[in-house]
Amino acid sequence: MMSLCLPATLDSLDEIGKYVVAATSEAGLDTKPAYGLRLAVDEIATNIITHGYEEAGIDGNISISAELTASTLKIVIEDTGIPFDPLSRKLPGEDILNLPLEERDIGGLGIFLVLKGVDDFSYVFTDGKNRNIFVMNLAGHN
Repeated sequence: MMSLCLPATLDSLDEIGKYVVAATSEAGLDTKPAYGLRLAVDEIATNIITHGYEEAGIDGNISISAELTASTLKIVIEDTGIPFDPLSRKLPGEDILNLPLEERDIGGLGIFLVLKGVDDFSYVFTDGKNRNIFVMNLAGHN
C-alpha cells in the first residue's frame, strides 16, 4: 500500500482510520483483530496530534504506511511533533483498572488499549521523527 501523509489535525483521523481498515482488509484480518489494530492506531494518532502538535503550538504532518508480508501486517506512524515514547508511561495495574471511572486518574489507558489491541508495538525516535510501529501476526487472526 502507498503511504499516506496528512496534516496533523484531528480532521485527519477519519482518513487514517480508513487507511487502517483498507490495510486490515487487504491482510485478511478477522473483525476483532482488525478492530484492535484500528483502535490502537487511532489512540496513538490522536495523542500525536493533540499533544505532539496542537498543545505544543506547532504545525506539521503525520504519515502512515503499511507493510504486508506473508506473516505480518505492520503499520507505521511517523511524525515530527514533540518526541514522546508512549511506552515510557507506567501502565495502570489491575487495582487501577478495577476502580470506578470517577476514581481513576486521567491518562494511561490509551497505551494499555494499544498493547492489548496489537501483537507487538514499538517506538523509536530517529532522524528527527517519532516512529510508532504496530504489528499484527496474521497466523490465527484470519
